[in-house]
This record gives sequence, C-alpha cells and structure tokens, in this order.
Amino acid sequence: MPDRLSRPEFVALMAMLFATVAFAIDAMLPAMPEIAAEVSPEAPNRAQLIITSFVLGMGVGTMFTGPLSDAFGRRPVILAGATLYIAGSAMAWVAQSLELLLAARVLQGLGAAGPRVVALAIIRDLYEGRTMAQLISFVMLVFTLIPAVAPAMGAGIIAVAGWRAIFLAFILFSVISVLWLVLRQRETLQVADRRPFRLAVLADGISQVCANRQVVLTMAVLSLTFGMLFTVLASTQPVFDITFGRAATFHWWFALIAVLSASGSILNAAIVVRLGMRRVVKISLLSQILFSGAMAGLIFSDHITGDAQFYIYVVWTTGVFLMAGLTIGNLNALAMAPMGHLAGMTASIVGSVATVCAVIIAVPIGLAFDGTPRALVLGVLICALVGFLITRLLDDVTPDAIEETNA
Repeated sequence: MPDRLSRPEFVALMAMLFATVAFAIDAMLPAMPEIAAEVSPEAPNRAQLIITSFVLGMGVGTMFTGPLSDAFGRRPVILAGATLYIAGSAMAWVAQSLELLLAARVLQGLGAAGPRVVALAIIRDLYEGRTMAQLISFVMLVFTLIPAVAPAMGAGIIAVAGWRAIFLAFILFSVISVLWLVLRQRETLQVADRRPFRLAVLADGISQVCANRQVVLTMAVLSLTFGMLFTVLASTQPVFDITFGRAATFHWWFALIAVLSASGSILNAAIVVRLGMRRVVKISLLSQILFSGAMAGLIFSDHITGDAQFYIYVVWTTGVFLMAGLTIGNLNALAMAPMGHLAGMTASIVGSVATVCAVIIAVPIGLAFDGTPRALVLGVLICALVGFLITRLLDDVTPDAIEETNA
C-alpha cells in the first residue's frame, strides 16, 4: 500500500466515496412511477419521499460520523457506514409497503453518511486552504458525472429485472468502493491526533464550531444551496413525466443535464484559486437569482408553452446543477478552513445541519407539485435570493487572510 496516493487516484477514490450518495439518489429517479404504482397508488406524489427520506437519514448520520472518525480513525467509520448502507439496501429490496421502503431508505442514508463525511475529512487531513478547495472541485467534477449515467443505469436495471434490483446494484457499488479504500488508502488520522468520543469532548467541539461565525453563516448558505439541489432532484422526474409527457426519455435528458452541468466544477477548479471561494459563491447565487427570476416570469405569464417551455426548463435545470458545482465545494471548504483541528467534527455538523435543513425545504416544495414547475422554480428563486443575502454578510466577517491560515 503506497504512503500517499497519486492525485488522480486519490481524486477518483474520494469521488467514488462521494458518489455513493449520488448513485443512491439518481438511480432511483426512473423508478418513481413504478414505485408509486406498486406501493403508493392512492397518492403517487408521495413517491418523491424515496429521495428526501434517504437525504434525511444521511443528514442525521452525518452528525455522528465526523466525531466517530475523529475518535476511531477514518477507515473504520467508512466501513461501518458501508455495512449500514448495504443493510438498508437489502431491506429496501424486499420492502412491500411505502412505509417500510422509506424506513429502509433512511437506513441507507445513515450508512451513506460515512463515506460522504469522512471523505471530506480525509481530504482535509492531507490538503489545506485553496489547494483543498481545488481538490474538492475535482472530486465534485467526477461526482457530478455519476448523475449522467445513474438514471440510465436505473432504467436499464428496471427494464431487465424490475425496480427492486436497483438496490442490489447499490450493494455492489458500495462493496467495490470500500474494497478500493481498504486496499489502497492508508489511515490519514494518526492515533496521537484522535479525540476521544466522550460527551464532554463532543460538547466542546460543537461549541467551538457553532461559535465560529464564518462556519454558521456558511452553513446557512449551504443549507439553501442543498435545498435547491434536492428540490430539483425530487421534483424533476414528475415534471418530465406529468408536465411534459417525457417519462420514457427522462434518463437521457437527465444525462445531458448532468454532462452539461459538470462544466460548473471544471470552471470552479480553474477560477477558485484566483478569485477566492466567497466571490465565486456570490457570483453563482446572483446568476441563479437572475436566471430563476426570468424563468418564473416566463412560467407564470403562460406566454411560452409546449416544447419551447420544455427546452427552457431543461436549460434552467442545467443551470441549477451548474450552480451546485460552483458553490457546494467552495462552501464546504470555507466552513472547514478555520477548523482544521476539528475537521471531522466540522464536516459532521455542517453536513448534518445543511442536509436536514435542505430536506425541510425540499419536502413541502416537492409535495406542492401541481402538474407544473411553478412551485419548483419559485422555491429555487427564494432560496437563491436568501443565500445571496447571507453571503453578503459573510464578506463582512471573513477576511481573505483566513482562507490562507493553514496554507
């Protein structure tokens, strides 16, 4: 086992750990009509909850995985998370009711929190400052390509073996990624640097994280950004199906959106070192406000309908995912920058709060779906506006020097 992986292999491994989440969400999108018909025929719109229930479990699990990895090391926590994830996948495979399926998805999410959070902590163990932000951007680039293939893979699995077989694919994916980690990546947190898993220590760590205004404000913006992303993920398949009647080709359109939006991570990797993380986030949110405002005006005016509205909706959805590539990695890096001594704890708190808050945002917007994308577009517009206003406050309390503190 090498002392340190090459950057390409390290990025690929971290991206695959991150992709546990993306695959578990995006591969389910083509299955939503079949799931609704089989386990929730009386309320088909509730099928969206298979997305947000997973995200909820992931958010709750995120609160614990960081502190556990600070106490016991990065690799054991990833292995434990993978075990829960596989158990949840097996439970979902045999579930006969929507309630049991949602419970299994929550368990899946709890397990997926392991690789999601600990991968960030591993990056922070090995890299610092804007270099860390650049690496996260590269990881996010590979991560964003998963949605390009996951829905098509899900549709293929459904065609061959039914929607339940998707959960067997989740198990296989998790096994491969964990074996790669075990065989190639050494433990990055030395025993001397570990923090005991005690309530007093945890309370102290939480108080330090929550007392840092940069972290709190960044966490709020990240919550809104995740809210936009998860809202679109949960609602876009019903929009394609019910609003535009394109369920049969949804996975191909979603692949196109994912490939085009991957340019956001490429662009961020190219400009973040020169412009800085905060400025890129501000520009991205402002652009989303303008774009979503124009989209809302078009939809509510009913001047554009049919195919023209569909193509505009595809462009708008691409813009939301592109914005994610320009903001999520930077916001995580901004939150982690002053907290290197508590990397796992910070990753857990930021990820957990942002994810749970995003579910609170996404669920009512998704359930408000009325056969048109109006609620979806309006929800994204409001989130982008509030996020931009908070980011302006962040400028006043985050001097440029703090980004270089650990460089």
